[in-house]
Parts: sequence; structure tokens; C-alpha cells
Amino acid sequence: MKTITQVGSLPLEDVKMAVAYSLKHDIPFLPELPKKGDAMLEYIKTPGKLSCLSEFKKNKFETVKIQCVGPATLTLAGYNPDEAIARILDHVTVVMDGLDAKETILYLDEPALGQSGINYKDLWEALFSSISVIRGVHVCGNMDWDLLFDSNIQIISFDASQFDLTKYSKYRSGKRISWGAKEAKDVKDFKAGDLITLPCGMGTPLYKAEDCEKSLKKLQDIAKEISKGA
Repeated sequence: MKTITQVGSLPLEDVKMAVAYSLKHDIPFLPELPKKGDAMLEYIKTPGKLSCLSEFKKNKFETVKIQCVGPATLTLAGYNPDEAIARILDHVTVVMDGLDAKETILYLDEPALGQSGINYKDLWEALFSSISVIRGVHVCGNMDWDLLFDSNIQIISFDASQFDLTKYSKYRSGKRISWGAKEAKDVKDFKAGDLITLPCGMGTPLYKAEDCEKSLKKLQDIAKEISKGA
């Protein structure tokens, strides 16, 4: 069962090393390297401008995960909604062009969604209706999670070490969960189709380059522990 992936950002500067590290995961992810200028409000200015994109596309994938800044976040950053959607579609189109994958998961990165006050559901529908992907969203902070369970998203990615989504009345609602876990106990209700990632909520420090392999080993240990209890 393919469960282990990551949200995307890595504390690396070597492109080949970053892609090789990604390929060790059950579901490889397109690495974003902030140290090389891959910050989400920067790469969106030039669609497809990601350090690892060309190297990453040299591979073939059964399932692959890509990510992009979300329209609610871009709107908060000053873009009007139509421009935000257009820029994201341009970026994702370049990323997916030539990407050899049978199945592509796209996470929209919406760090402060709970504080946005934006009608993000309409923005997401306008965006996802234009591309053929598995629909995901990554939210760092807390929010009314019932609103996400009532959305058109298929995978909800969150920091399970900080928040318990199982207590919400609309929990699951047919959604897959991407558990950002520090240890196995953070994953309270793992189901087939769910994913496991490192937590990267607000205030969570980005791990160091030398910690990458240790972090992957930690995720593998969590996956093994969860499978024993399944």
C-alpha cells in the first residue's frame, strides 16, 4: 500500500539529491527548494519555474504528487481571484506537460485558510474543473474543518500532531486524509487510501538537510506501526 509522501518543500540545494530523495517515497513528490528560490509566491510569477522540474520529469510514475500555491492564498497576497486561478492553471499546466504519470495528485497549498475569509470553495471548483487530477489541499493552521469535509476536495492534508479532525461532525465525508505525523499515535484513524507525511504546520521548523533521511525513516516506522494495528 502506497502511503508515504511529502508536502513538497525540502531544505536542500542539490537538485539531483532532492529528486533522488523524493523517489525513495511510496508516492514521489515534486521537490520545491526554497533555498534556490522556489518559494510559492515567487515561482507563481513565472509558471513552471521550479529548480527540480526538469530533473523530476526524467522519471516515470504510477502515482505522483505535485503541489502549488492555492487561489485563496494568492488572493490574500493581492491577486484578484481570476488572475490567481489563471496563474495557478498556467503553472500546473507547465508542471504536468511531459510529466509521465498514470495518476497525479495535486495539493493546493493554503497555509492560513482558516483566517482567509475567502469563498475558497468556488475558487477551487473553478480551478479543479479545468484539470484532471486527484484534488488535494494542504492547510497548516486550525480552521472549521467541517467546511473542508463539505468541499469538493478528495484529500485533506493537515498537521495531525496538532489537530484532531476525528471530532468534527462531518469527519471524512468520503475524503482521504493525509496525516502530518510526528509519531504513530498522531494517526488516529488510518484508512485505505490515506497518506502519511511529515507535519509542516505553522510554527513547525523546516528540518535540516542532514535530517532528510532520518525523517523518511521516521515515516517508514510510523507506516509499519500503523500497518500492524490495521
